[in-house]
Amino acid sequence: MAEGEEAPPPPGSWIKDLADALEEGGCDLETVRNIIQGRQLPADLRAKVWKIALNVVGKGDSLASWDGSLDLPEQSIIHKDCQELIDQLSVPEEEKSVLILDIESVITFYCKSRNVKYSSCLGWIHLLKPLVHLHLPRSDLYNCFYAIMNKFIPRDCFMKGRPFHLFRLLLQYHEPELCSFLDTKKMTPDSYALNWLGSLFSYYCSAEVTQAIWDGYLQQADPFFIYFLMLIILVNAKDVILAQESDKEEMIKFLETSPANLDLEDIEDLFSLAQYYCSKTPASFRKDNHSLFGSSLLGLKDDDTDLSQALCLAVSVSEILQANQQQGEGVRFFVVDCRPAEQYNAGHLSTAFHLDSDLMLQNPSEFAQSVKSLLEAQKQSIESGSIAGGEHLCFMGSGREEEDMYMNMVLAHFLQKNKEYVSIAKGGFMALQQHLADINVEGPENGYGHWIASTSGSRNSINSVDGDSPNGSGDGKGVKSLVNKMTVALKTKSVNVKEKVISFIENTSTPVDSRHVSSSDRVGKPYRGVKPVFSIGDEEEYDTDEIDSSSMSDDDRKEVVNIQTWINKPDVKYNFPCNEVKENGHMFPSHLLVTATHMYCLREIPSRKGLAYIQSRQALNSVVKITSKKKHPELITFKYGNSSTSGIEILAVERYLIPNASDATKAIKQQIMKVLDALES
Repeated sequence: MAEGEEAPPPPGSWIKDLADALEEGGCDLETVRNIIQGRQLPADLRAKVWKIALNVVGKGDSLASWDGSLDLPEQSIIHKDCQELIDQLSVPEEEKSVLILDIESVITFYCKSRNVKYSSCLGWIHLLKPLVHLHLPRSDLYNCFYAIMNKFIPRDCFMKGRPFHLFRLLLQYHEPELCSFLDTKKMTPDSYALNWLGSLFSYYCSAEVTQAIWDGYLQQADPFFIYFLMLIILVNAKDVILAQESDKEEMIKFLETSPANLDLEDIEDLFSLAQYYCSKTPASFRKDNHSLFGSSLLGLKDDDTDLSQALCLAVSVSEILQANQQQGEGVRFFVVDCRPAEQYNAGHLSTAFHLDSDLMLQNPSEFAQSVKSLLEAQKQSIESGSIAGGEHLCFMGSGREEEDMYMNMVLAHFLQKNKEYVSIAKGGFMALQQHLADINVEGPENGYGHWIASTSGSRNSINSVDGDSPNGSGDGKGVKSLVNKMTVALKTKSVNVKEKVISFIENTSTPVDSRHVSSSDRVGKPYRGVKPVFSIGDEEEYDTDEIDSSSMSDDDRKEVVNIQTWINKPDVKYNFPCNEVKENGHMFPSHLLVTATHMYCLREIPSRKGLAYIQSRQALNSVVKITSKKKHPELITFKYGNSSTSGIEILAVERYLIPNASDATKAIKQQIMKVLDALES
């Protein structure tokens, strides 16, 4: 073998497979990725792989019709920048003039064809530097440069530009403490990351590191991935940044040049961490900002979202519905409905936790307790594997700016506490209503209807759809009952389909404290200014026209928990073994658990010893009456409802056969009185 000649790759190696695939032609990016599998590219195959990744293989010579005139007003600046680039590279003297002409022609033709004015601060020279190392013919050099500018450099990549406002929201989502620190120092992302994004790191990184970063980034074929690489560089420097005591200019310089510290061996970890943060980011981050990348025609549509004014990252309602249905890893949301209680009761996402944002100003101590309950409910829902569980907090308002003012204050409260993974539902509940109407119009069998809460005992227009009984217990499954009713209405294909679906949502009246997710959110009065009403007494007969709250049960949606684990929880004050009694006389072995603020019914699962469904969750302050039968004192009836100026509205009824019922009712009564006393004070 001649001296200096590279040895061919050994047979059967991945490099040989890649070389063969590239040699055969017609190779697509997916094939290339499957062969490379994240490994470092050999230098002699890089040009072919990059051209495939940029989709410029077989593209013609765009400069063929150009007359070659280098006559732009800023031509002298272009020539000077090209000369400086070549001087930085190890280029033989005899090749310099040809290479300078190629680079200058690429920039000049791009400016002319795109009607763009050249400026050195645009960073184009640094984008061309990695391409020049590939020794491409001028036509390929232009095509690759054009593809990178078009696909991977975001629109408005300049000071105070939209891409940097978006990056701040991403930083806030994952690293709120770091984001808050930089905000306090008035160090905006454009002040340190302009050349990170504008040059895809080639401004500061060595040629070898830049090539390794581009190898991975171009194969990703995801322009937004650069944001996660930028995020990891900041996260990596977090401890140093937070400990910095130098002035603002020095800190900016430190941040700006931090990519220069990357070595080749760091790249694998850089991409692995970026992938991890990417997997923990809502898909709306990309979908709602796709106009940042691509041809200018796609970006001409004005976006009505001013990211510089955004309080936090926004998530589409369609993603919220889809995310919690997925199995395995991925972003899952714990939705917090911040609308007033009356709006929430009129209809809400079935998995949403209610946090009345008005409480923040009107009753701070109650608000603080509600926030504690929220975080505990979130923790429990995650541990139990509930469909309502998710480590990502998504706040939902009404969608009307004037009504969501308090919700924004609640959001700010969580952000100030450096709570990660905080987002807002884009468009609020109005957007959810519209989305459900739209998808049901196009396909009533899509399966989203079950996300809207159904209430046992709501007497509204839904009941008239299929003639079910007023308590909605025709099939014993309130939520599925609602889906069926929606589907029946939708199959008529009437012109009022959208209005009907929205009406179904609006009229689905679920009390704040008896929803499916975690009702351990509020210890508050159902209606402001009205004193809570509660009484204990005897009853002669059942009130058969009232509601049996168990009619809303749906085993597919109930959480399964370990009975002993729940009994041993520190917040559980009492545990009463009992039987839940249905109106038809059926009894189910259960446990009645009482905490400081709530009462839980755990119904044993016969086929799974030691496990139980959470059959119901009721706030103690929603108990308006406890009664017993004179002939059967162990049979206790709990009635839940709201008190208003017009009297008591019974919303749910539960009956239990409790041994030593007098002890149970006494303990529960004492706990209720404590809650009511706390409310009054």
